Amino acid sequence: MSLRPVLEHRTATPTLEGAGVKLHRAFGFQNPAELDPFLLFDDFRGEHPSDFEKGFPWHPHRGIETITYVLSGTVEHSDSLGNTGALGAGDIQWMTAGSGILHQEMPSGNAAGQMHGFQLWGNLPSAQKMCAPRYQDIQSTDIPEVIDDDGTRVRVIAGSFWGKTGPVDGVAADPQYLDVFVPAGVKKTFKIDTYRRAFAYVFEGAGMFVDASAPTGVLLEKEVMGQEVNIRDLSGNRTLVRFGSGDEVTVQAGQDGLQFLLISGAPIEEPVAWHGPIVMNTQDELSQAFRELRNGSFIRPAH
Repeated sequence: MSLRPVLEHRTATPTLEGAGVKLHRAFGFQNPAELDPFLLFDDFRGEHPSDFEKGFPWHPHRGIETITYVLSGTVEHSDSLGNTGALGAGDIQWMTAGSGILHQEMPSGNAAGQMHGFQLWGNLPSAQKMCAPRYQDIQSTDIPEVIDDDGTRVRVIAGSFWGKTGPVDGVAADPQYLDVFVPAGVKKTFKIDTYRRAFAYVFEGAGMFVDASAPTGVLLEKEVMGQEVNIRDLSGNRTLVRFGSGDEVTVQAGQDGLQFLLISGAPIEEPVAWHGPIVMNTQDELSQAFRELRNGSFIRPAH
């Protein structure tokens, strides 16, 4: 077994998206090869309705998959195919845009007016860029959770882990998507297939990811000293940890425990032509997509 080194850790950047939703972006719109097959990751977390209520009105997607995971509040969605629905706390939507779709996502808060969720974009290989769009809407109760003897809890959203298989299937990136909680003081190792690109996104608590290239590890705590990095603030942690190659990740939870997403997928390793919500392989394909948006032929008829 080989421990994956920590290539870098960085705090998600505040930004506005949609019609004015306040969110934090961990990665996206910079180097698509960095976490191939994943393109973008947003943490939308609002304490007040004004942070998110304007939502994400009608917009197109082509050539990608969007993965929305709601922790609190609700996201109502509708699309050009006539699909409608709502995601509540713990629910997942895995949308394959394929050849093209127009949709909107409108968040609303819980009883306290708060909203929290994540959206991840996965790329599609050239052979599947123009596949038929589809949705996988998955309720929280259908997502398996495994609890180890030491209190570690893992929700298995996609892929297989500890004998459980997540309900999301047929996804091009062959992803493993885990929501992990490690209790205070517990040290835990998680296996990841060597061929996958992998990252963690810490959103609660503090702890340390053991780094093969730095025996002291990368400490996720309050102080900043050497290999240590501050990820704690009043509204919670928003830190991306990007791993190098290997087949396992080891984490040591701090005094409050540590909760993070552990996500990995098979790299596609193809050229990327990307503008806004559309991701293709060439500039010609990208230009064609926007021409079709303008002339009304973007949505392909169902076969």
